[in-house]
Amino acid sequence: MSPKPAPDQQLPEALLDVLIRAGLIAILAISCYLVFSPFLDLMLWSLILAVMLYPLQRRIADRLGHHEGQTASLIVVAGLMILMVPTYLLGTSLVDSAQQVMETVRDGSLNIPPPSESVANWPVIGQPVHDLWQQAASDLSGSIEKYRPQIRELLLGLLTRIAGIGAGFLLFIGALIIAGIMMAFGELGHRSAHRIAARIVGPERGETLVELCTATIRTVAQGVLGIAFIQMLLIGVGFVVMGIPGAGLLALAVLLLGIIQVPATLVTIPVIAYVFSSEGPSMTTIVFAIYSILAGLVDNVLKPLLLGRGVDVPMPVVLIGALGGMVTSGILGLFIGPIVLAVGYRLFWQWVDNQATVDESSAGEAAKQNRQ
Repeated sequence: MSPKPAPDQQLPEALLDVLIRAGLIAILAISCYLVFSPFLDLMLWSLILAVMLYPLQRRIADRLGHHEGQTASLIVVAGLMILMVPTYLLGTSLVDSAQQVMETVRDGSLNIPPPSESVANWPVIGQPVHDLWQQAASDLSGSIEKYRPQIRELLLGLLTRIAGIGAGFLLFIGALIIAGIMMAFGELGHRSAHRIAARIVGPERGETLVELCTATIRTVAQGVLGIAFIQMLLIGVGFVVMGIPGAGLLALAVLLLGIIQVPATLVTIPVIAYVFSSEGPSMTTIVFAIYSILAGLVDNVLKPLLLGRGVDVPMPVVLIGALGGMVTSGILGLFIGPIVLAVGYRLFWQWVDNQATVDESSAGEAAKQNRQ
């Protein structure tokens, strides 16, 4: 009979087994992440769209006889048809504006008025701005030649951003299609989410966790991103029809302002003033002004309809999520960032509140026992 290993020998062997298993699991998890990481933004956006559109899919499915696959396909096709036309117009305007600027600079027909003397009195930057402005007004071609490397980098950066917007739009189309597939298996996905949450936080709190994440995604997606996107389309189409230079860039500015909860009138009012100064008052310009003002204020009507009780996430969280997402993931991150950060924010405070409730209950039980 072989001698039984001593207790001090059994402990290292058990610890070594645990470390080996943990290392293998870590290697597998890292490998899965490396394989899946190129599709992470796409799948996140698909999940967000599926969660946001699933209530609509359920209402339509109830009327069509519970054909979830057909209903999801109908929503995807309708969404693509709604988005393609205005997005194509805005994209074409964006490219045309960039080409017009390049042709104007190349032909030398761009005339820059001289600066006012008050510019030199601006604090800190007044004199350098005045000198640079004066040089560009007197010798534009020489200024362009002098700053050619900087201008070239600026144009390349602008073209890169435009290409990123196009890639983001293609990713959005792919995400919408994948979201349709997810909605077709919505019931199965809903049960799977509950099972995963129950495994992570327990059966009692799993349902609360799923409902919290779902409500946060729908609230931020519909109440912030959805309203900003609708407002961008309405204002952008008006700019394109009116032939405003840089309509695509102005529409993107409206989208960013809408996400960070800044009124779109910061863009529409200067554009209206430009139209009246360049074309004068007429029936067309008056109709355009009224339409732009109404489109800029449409968020006041949509917010009560889409938000209900309001966004239960502070606006700084949404702003940081939008800017951080745009820096890390481009135009698609502008939409994903606020939602991911809002979900993390709500989960964090849910965890804090649960711990505070537990502490209060423990204190109450201790006081009751002391009285007894």
